[in-house]
Amino acid sequence: MDDTRSHKKIDGALAGEERRQFMRALLTDLRALERLLADDRFERGVTRIGAEQEIFLVDHACHPAPAALDVLGRLQDPHFTTELGLFQLEMNADPQRLSGGGLRALEVQLAGLLEKTRGACAALDVQPVLAGILPTIGKTDLGLHNMVPNPRYMTLNRVMNAERGAAYDFSIKGIDELYVQHDSVMVEACNASFQVHLQLDAPERFAHFYNIAQLLLAPTLAIGTNSPVLFGRRLWAETRIALFEQACDIRAPGQHLRDRAARVSFGTGWLRGGVLDLYKENIARFRPLVGTDLGDSALDALNRGEIPELRALRVHNGTIYRWNRPCYGISENGKPHLRIELRVLPSGPTIADEVANAAFWLGLMSELGHTLDDVPAHMEFDHAQANLYAAARDGLSARFTWLEGEEVLAQPFILDRLLPMARAGLDRAGVEPADAARYLGIVEQRVRTLRTGSRWTLQSLAGMKDRGSAGERFTALVAATIARQKTDRVVSDWERARLDEVSGEKSSYYRVAQYMTTDIFAVQADDPVELVADLISWERIRHVPVEDARGQLVGLVTYRAVMRHLAERAKGGGVGTRDARAASVSEIMRTQVITVPPDTTTLDAIALMRQHRIGCLPVVQDGHLVGMITEEDFMGIASDLLRQGLAEAK
Repeated sequence: MDDTRSHKKIDGALAGEERRQFMRALLTDLRALERLLADDRFERGVTRIGAEQEIFLVDHACHPAPAALDVLGRLQDPHFTTELGLFQLEMNADPQRLSGGGLRALEVQLAGLLEKTRGACAALDVQPVLAGILPTIGKTDLGLHNMVPNPRYMTLNRVMNAERGAAYDFSIKGIDELYVQHDSVMVEACNASFQVHLQLDAPERFAHFYNIAQLLLAPTLAIGTNSPVLFGRRLWAETRIALFEQACDIRAPGQHLRDRAARVSFGTGWLRGGVLDLYKENIARFRPLVGTDLGDSALDALNRGEIPELRALRVHNGTIYRWNRPCYGISENGKPHLRIELRVLPSGPTIADEVANAAFWLGLMSELGHTLDDVPAHMEFDHAQANLYAAARDGLSARFTWLEGEEVLAQPFILDRLLPMARAGLDRAGVEPADAARYLGIVEQRVRTLRTGSRWTLQSLAGMKDRGSAGERFTALVAATIARQKTDRVVSDWERARLDEVSGEKSSYYRVAQYMTTDIFAVQADDPVELVADLISWERIRHVPVEDARGQLVGLVTYRAVMRHLAERAKGGGVGTRDARAASVSEIMRTQVITVPPDTTTLDAIALMRQHRIGCLPVVQDGHLVGMITEEDFMGIASDLLRQGLAEAK
């Protein structure tokens, strides 16, 4: 499977002589870039914008659909390429001049590409959806079977796993708390972003504009959060930030104690020199992971009067995920240019919302780039970094430390001070006034009403609280998102998702993960039987799982087993007296337990329970108990299906 972008192609992992050759090419590229800058070979006087749009593909049940290769086959369009997961696609917009109608042209093209995707998906019974994190994605979707069979991804996974030498740990605490482990980089496939590119018109001022981009990460993210849930947990306003940093953290356990930077990061300090210093830091801190066809020497190309591609430098840069990434490219006119790639923004909620976020950032970059003389002189780097994580956690409710140490609250600060700056900056950049007014108006309405994508998601979940199963609520979120994205309304105008927006088909009960109980009361094998009896009485449950100290399922205790034990004790005069030896759970638990993984279909689960004549199925993943389904769960499902059938018969 080929990428549509040649500079992303790789040959494989690096070792021995291959690593040395790649490193030599990397250093040669760096010297070639230095000559390009010294000889003033870069394109000047033009500011261009571009974007990368990542999307999810879902089936009729609103779950991840591994259909990317089939969809690409139908599209046959170089604007599209793969992402890490088979349930994802990436759309690449053409570069546009920021001045005039560039923003509007960007929106029109992205909307057209999305509509083209819908057409290709329709024949495959799948749909595209814009979301920072897909609410219905589960850990079972993140196996290597769902990784795009591309040498780039498979090699990166293998090399990064070898570098880390241990499982990836994920710990994020928001309204709820999430702690999971995973054995590959596929957790990164939970994320989808909207990446904005800004080509600078004065390469020698790269450091100045890069520092401003760092300063602006926090308020730009605060206005556009859209990823508050992951694996059924309500976490940060923009959970992608924490998830992506942990998903690509290949530092071995223990290396966090030294100042070794992670590959996904805000950075280590203000940029004091130029783009060369940023690339030098990348080379100094991060060893190359993968190689590529190096082609001719970059210096030889320069000596022939050609513009070098800097393949080694670009491939290495592509494995370092700064939230503001420096980019080298070659314009259609053959001249090289420098770009800043803004990576914090999530995909969605709509194309118009995304372009509005871009307009806000671009306007501020333009205005502050000309009115703020020296960012490091006015702000501590640590404050800018802390602002980013405050925005990721709290969105528009975040508190920032701004220039000169001023403490501000995100929402009024953005409304009263940053939006006017963004308007002035778009005017300075020559953006069509009507376009500037439209996009910044979208931002203003969203900020004034606090209706970001993340707030819409959480309010929708709150409105559906205690109705339906957790799986149905998250399915309804995705179904509602898809429906609203097909309109011309931005997220601040969306009504909340409703449970009845789940498809009338029986697909809402497609997998046990959608309706299993995750609030589980468990015991350990050496606990007394009396504890199980009390749990059954207190919580009105009939099955109690038994776990070991590592949280792995080792047995199951049923209501009948407890009653049988208590009856036998009563016969022996044990009930109501102080026993010399309290019976342990291990004596009455069943150790041969029938279990299912979360992606088991409803019909298979019902058949399994009938076959073994059991009333409960523990749902297990990687040996760990993640849920329980019982006969009572199927009664509610049967009731809903019967109601649907009667409605269809009328």
